[in-house]
Amino acid sequence: MKEYERKGLLERINREAATVGADIPDEIEVQGEPIDLRSFVFEIKRRDSVPPGERDRVDRAKRNLRRERLRRVERIEGNEVSYEEGEALAASIIGIDRALEALEGLDAPGPETEAQRQSAADQKRWMSFLRKALGRDGGGRGGSRQRF
Repeated sequence: MKEYERKGLLERINREAATVGADIPDEIEVQGEPIDLRSFVFEIKRRDSVPPGERDRVDRAKRNLRRERLRRVERIEGNEVSYEEGEALAASIIGIDRALEALEGLDAPGPETEAQRQSAADQKRWMSFLRKALGRDGGGRGGSRQRF
């Protein structure tokens, strides 16, 4: 593989938006073992959150995927492969990145959940303010007397 081809492949896999529109591979070989990656990711993503019993399995999968990604990048960097093999490796690396993004996103709250949490906190602050302003904060400032 020519140097400019190798650099182009490395640039492509390190591009910030590389995974946009990318598919998770159906199957991938990690440390010599075939894994049904797409079905694993969709099985885990189907749930709202990762159950405690599955947490270790997901963490182990993420570690193995990162390790496999690094191994494949090093093969391209080391110029050990032909351009065609490099293309296939780059596509598989982008697929691994897509799977990792999906698995990493399980822990992050969605925008709706975060908005609900913020709304509840705002309402709590507002109610606390009203109690204090109306003298109902239980601090002995007039008890039930209302001041407007």
